[in-house]
Amino acid sequence: MKTQKEHWRKKSYQKVTLELKLSVVDQIQNGQISTNFASKKYEVPRTTIGYWIKKYSTLVQQKTGMSKLDEIKKLKERIEELEFVKDFQQDIIADMEIITGVDLSKKSLPKTLAKEIELKKKNILKENGSINVLGLVNKPSTKEKK
Repeated sequence: MKTQKEHWRKKSYQKVTLELKLSVVDQIQNGQISTNFASKKYEVPRTTIGYWIKKYSTLVQQKTGMSKLDEIKKLKERIEELEFVKDFQQDIIADMEIITGVDLSKKSLPKTLAKEIELKKKNILKENGSINVLGLVNKPSTKEKK
């Protein structure tokens, strides 16, 4: 019967292709398999797989066409998109509150968002004076003149 020491020594001399290393790293990074599973499946020590991950992860990212900088750029673009959508939605809510005279945001949204919408309403009223989005004349109130 072989001892564990002999078992690992024998396996440490096994030649593994670069393609297999990249494949293992890719599978681990995509969450398809764990390091432990890869170690058992390919009969390679976990420490070796950890070394492959450090050494080849950037190669794998290039292979898939997504570098860390590209990923950061893509995420920043997504944040800008979402900020635009949020501002647009807040503008609509602010317009509707001005038209209807009902403060919906205070009742149904978190305080931070309600405050942002309140600021938007004040800015809309400053820009448009006493004429709202529909072009109707609002009756002057003490709230609007402050």
